[in-house]
Amino acid sequence: MTAAPIATRFTELVGVDYPIVQTGMGWVSGPSLTSATSNAGGLGILASATMTYPELEAAIAKTKSLTSKPFGVNLRADATDAPERIDLLIREKVKVASFALAPKPDLIAKLKDHGIVVIPSIGAAKHAVKVASWGADAVIVQGGEGGGHTGPVATTLLLPSVLDALGPDGIPVVAAGGFFDGRGLVAALSYGAEGVAMGTRFLLTSDSAVPDAVKAQYLERGLGDTVVSTKVDGMPHRVLRTELVDKLESGNGATALAAAAKNANRFKRMTGMKWSTMLKDGRTMRKSGERTWQQVIMAGNTPMLLRAGLVEGNTEAGILASGQVVGMINDLPSCDELIQQIMTQARDRLDQLGKF
Repeated sequence: MTAAPIATRFTELVGVDYPIVQTGMGWVSGPSLTSATSNAGGLGILASATMTYPELEAAIAKTKSLTSKPFGVNLRADATDAPERIDLLIREKVKVASFALAPKPDLIAKLKDHGIVVIPSIGAAKHAVKVASWGADAVIVQGGEGGGHTGPVATTLLLPSVLDALGPDGIPVVAAGGFFDGRGLVAALSYGAEGVAMGTRFLLTSDSAVPDAVKAQYLERGLGDTVVSTKVDGMPHRVLRTELVDKLESGNGATALAAAAKNANRFKRMTGMKWSTMLKDGRTMRKSGERTWQQVIMAGNTPMLLRAGLVEGNTEAGILASGQVVGMINDLPSCDELIQQIMTQARDRLDQLGKF
C-alpha cells in the first residue's frame, strides 16, 4: 500500500508527492540514487561538484532516462564554469538547482526566468533572509548534526531561528541535519518547515553506489562516532571517526597543507582541470570572504579523500562524511522502501497527535 502524499508549499513548488529531499552528496548522488529517490516520490539531487562538465552532461541524460519525475542538480556557485553548467540545466529543463554557496541575484534570476527552482543551502538566519531577497524559491537549513560541511548550531535551534527571520509569509524552508524517519518529518513540520532533507540516510540505502563494505562500517557506528574536523579541508567537516581522521587531527599544519597540495594535483589530473582554472576558483573563494588561502589550498583534500573512502572503499586512505544520525541507522532499504516507511510513520504520528 502506498502512503498518502503530504502536500506542502515545497512539494507543490518542485512537483513531488512527499516532502523529502535526498541531498547532493559528492561521489554518492549519481543517476541511480537520484532517480530512485525521485521515482519514490521524493526529490533526488545530483551532486555535480565532483563531476567534470561532460560527466555532468552524461549524468543528467542518464537520470532523465531513469525517471520522468522532477530531480535537481547541486552546483558550486563559485565554480569557474558555473554559467556553462547553469546553461546546461536550462537546456535540459532540470527542475531544481541547489547550491551550497548561494549564487548571485543575476544567476538566480536567469534560472527562474527559465522555470528552474532555486534552492540554496544555508547555515544562518541572516543568510536565509539574504538569499530570499535575491529571489531564491526555498532554502535548505542544515543544523550542526548534519554530515559534511556543517555549522555549530543544532537543527532544533537553527530551524526556528530561520523561520522567525523569514516570517510567516517567507519562502519555504526544508530542514536538514539529524533526520531519518517519520518522527523527524513530523517534528520539522511542527516547527514550520515544509520538508526534510537527508544525506546519510540516503547514502545508507540499497540504491546507493557506495561499496557494501563501506556501508557496513557506517552501520556499525554509534551516535558518538562522528567528529567535526577542520583538518580535512580547513572548514568544519563532520565525518566518521577513523584512524586517518585521528591522524589528521593530531598532525601539524605544514603536513596537512603538503597533503592537500598533493591531493589537489591528483584531482586536477583526474578531472582534466587546468591549474589556471583551479587558481581562478581559489581566487573566487577568497573574494567571497568565506575562506583563507590556507583553507583554499586545503580544499583540494576533500574530493580525493572522499573519493578514496566512498568510491574506492579505501577507508585507510579516505574519509567518510557522515551525520550524527548514523548512530540511529541499522538497515539498507531501497529508496522507495525508505520513503514509504517514513511517510507511514509520519501519518501514524500525526494520528496519535490528533488524539491530544
